Amino acid sequence: MEFHRVLIIGSGGRENALAWKISQSRFCEKLFIAPGNAGTSLLGENVEISVSDFVSIRDLILSKKISIVVVGPEDPLVNGIHDFLINEIKNDNFTVIGPKKNGAALEGSKEFAKEFMFRHKIPTARYRTFDKKNIHEANTFLNSLKPPYVLKADGLAAGKGVLILTNLNEAKNSLENMILKKKFGQASERVVIEEYLKGIEVSSFVLTDGDTYKIFPMAKDYKRIGIGDTGLNTGGMGAISPVPFVDKKLYQKIENQVIRPTINGLKKDKIDYTGFLFIGLMIVENEPYVIEYNVRLGDPETEAILPRIESDLVEIFLQLKSSQLQTSNLKVSDLFSSTVMTVSKGYPEKYEKGKIITGLDCKNESFLFHSGTKIESQNIVTSGGRVIAVTSMDKLLNKALEKSYKTISKIEFEGKAFRNDIGFDL
Repeated sequence: MEFHRVLIIGSGGRENALAWKISQSRFCEKLFIAPGNAGTSLLGENVEISVSDFVSIRDLILSKKISIVVVGPEDPLVNGIHDFLINEIKNDNFTVIGPKKNGAALEGSKEFAKEFMFRHKIPTARYRTFDKKNIHEANTFLNSLKPPYVLKADGLAAGKGVLILTNLNEAKNSLENMILKKKFGQASERVVIEEYLKGIEVSSFVLTDGDTYKIFPMAKDYKRIGIGDTGLNTGGMGAISPVPFVDKKLYQKIENQVIRPTINGLKKDKIDYTGFLFIGLMIVENEPYVIEYNVRLGDPETEAILPRIESDLVEIFLQLKSSQLQTSNLKVSDLFSSTVMTVSKGYPEKYEKGKIITGLDCKNESFLFHSGTKIESQNIVTSGGRVIAVTSMDKLLNKALEKSYKTISKIEFEGKAFRNDIGFDL
C-alpha cells in the first residue's frame, strides 16, 4: 500500500471537514493544513502560510515530500495555483485536486460561465454583460425584465457579489455603484444582469478528471442571515443533505441536462479539469437551471456532505489521478445530515474577533467543524464571521436538526448568533 502526505490549502469549515475526512484515510501518512484553524490543528499540522503565497506552498511541498494537494478556496485556483505547482514540482506522483486556471474561470468570471452554459445548451437564465463602455444599454435591458433583478459581479467577491433587488430604480443605481464606483472592487468592473428564476435552490457536487465523474451527495444551503431566508446574503448559515425533494426523476434530469453536458463541454472546449465542481441549481417547476458554477466544494455544504461519505476520500483522489475514477465505488450513507453555522454578532457586516469559545469539549452527538477560529493564549477564540459549523446525523431530518441545536446550546462565545430555522422549508 502506498502512503501519501497530504496538504489541504485553506482555513475555513470546508477545510476542517476535509481534514477530518482525509485524516481517517488508510492512505494518509501525514496531513498538513495551510494555514488551517484551531479545529484542523487537532487533525494534522497547521502551517502558517497564506493561500496566496504560492512560492512558500511550493517550498513546503518539496521539503515535506507532499504528494497530494487539495485546494479548498476559490482564490488560489482562479489565480493559477494548480498550473504553478505542476510546473514547479516535476514529479509524476504529485497531484493537485482542483482545476487549472482555464477551468477555474468557470467561477472566476460569471460571463465566461454564462457563455459556457449557452454554448453547451445547459439550462440557465437569460443574461447580458455590462461594463462602463455599454452601461447606457443596461437600463433598456433592465426595463425588459420582470422584477426582481439579479446583478452579479463578474469576478470573485467572496460570495457577496450578487444583488437581488425588487425595485427597478434601485437596480439601476446599484448597477452604477458596481461598475462606476466599484462597489465590489475590480470584481464588479463588469456586471452580469440576468433573468430572475423563481424556485428552490439545490447544491450539486461532482468530482471529475475532465472525462469521467462521480456525483457526490447533493445539499441545500441557507445563504441569508435572517429567519425565513431574509436579510443579507452570507457565506452560508447552514445546509441539509440529502435534499428530500430531489427524487430519482429530478436526480436524472440534473445528471442528464446539467452534469453530463457540463463535463462534455469541458472536454469539447479542451479545458483540463481535475477536481471538484459545484453546480448551483435552481429548480423551477421541477426543471433544473444552473445559477452558477464554483470550482471547489461549497461551504457549509461540505460540512454536511462529507460525514455522509463512507468511502476513503484519499483512495478516490488516487483513482482520480490514475484515471480510474469510473471504477471507484463511492459509498454514501442514507442518513440525513444537518449543518448549522454559529456566527459572530454583526456578521455578514462588521463583527468583532477574539471572543473566547467554550463548550467545545462537551460530549455530544455532533461533529464540530471550525470555520473562523484560532488558538490564542491557550484559548480557542473567534477569528471570523462564521465560527463553528455543527453537523449531526440521523435517520430523520428533524432529529438530526434537534441534535445540532442541542449541541449549539452548549457552545458559548460573546455575540453568538445562528439561524434556528435551518431545514424549515423541507
